[in-house]
Amino acid sequence: MKMKWALFTMILTVAAVLSGCEPLLVLDPKGPQAEAQAHDIMLSIWMMSGIVIVVFAILIFILIKYRASKQSADYEPPHIEGNHIVEAICVGIPIIIVIILSIVSVRSNYEVEAIPAKYEDQKPLVVYASSSNWKWHFSYPEENIETVNYLYIPANRPIEFKLYSYGPITSFWIPQLGGQKYAMSDMVNTLYLAADGEGEFDGRNANFSGEGFAQNTFQVTSMSQADFDDWVKEVHETAKPLTKEKFEELLKPGHLGRSTYNGTHLEFSPAPEHNHDMSDMSDMPGMSDSHDQESHEESAHTHH
Repeated sequence: MKMKWALFTMILTVAAVLSGCEPLLVLDPKGPQAEAQAHDIMLSIWMMSGIVIVVFAILIFILIKYRASKQSADYEPPHIEGNHIVEAICVGIPIIIVIILSIVSVRSNYEVEAIPAKYEDQKPLVVYASSSNWKWHFSYPEENIETVNYLYIPANRPIEFKLYSYGPITSFWIPQLGGQKYAMSDMVNTLYLAADGEGEFDGRNANFSGEGFAQNTFQVTSMSQADFDDWVKEVHETAKPLTKEKFEELLKPGHLGRSTYNGTHLEFSPAPEHNHDMSDMSDMPGMSDSHDQESHEESAHTHH
């Protein structure tokens, strides 16, 4: 009786704890990249669930059908060398599963590394996202503004993030818009994301980077293009300029709230020259044009 009450209490406690959990953000996509990844996650979950159900069903069937109590005292099992059908099933099914998941994963990787399909005809908004202990700095080179720990983006337009770090390796992640990608001190990684509508999303560093890692977060706000243009205009009219001295102060370890500046640190503290982008994919259909556009924008920014 005590064991039954203990089991009931444990189940009730687990149910109460889980009822207070928020829904998984990766399964609540708000952009095409995140939607593709959520689809892959659910496919994996359903396949694994099916395997578990089948295995446990077979286990229960074997335990019941061949339990010792059903056999006579002098029963001796027959000597069996093997069963080719069973062996083919045990080996063949895992191979098929691996092949299916491999095809899905490779196709998805190419999709999320490129500009989202339905936004290919639009010019991406370029944002340099750099991290420091324990802050995120967002530089808009075309708009000539910079923010700390928050990000404004236009909805229904691709965003081209240039990721790097002023400290340890960090991981740039906005779960509802797409998967994470690393930011490192000696190179620039490119990440394409897009929001299919207006809203607010949580972003964070998904890679442990010291004692302040837990608060290394930022807020993303997606708005209409008109509202975004109004915000850029307001920043130019009201924000203070970002100086080298101020930026060096921002790089010191610690936590800060949100702040906005006129100008970017790219003028006096440029991003690393080594760009790790999709150059190795330029020979793929549809990839060469986007790569050429990216190279042209990089060149224009350098001359500027």
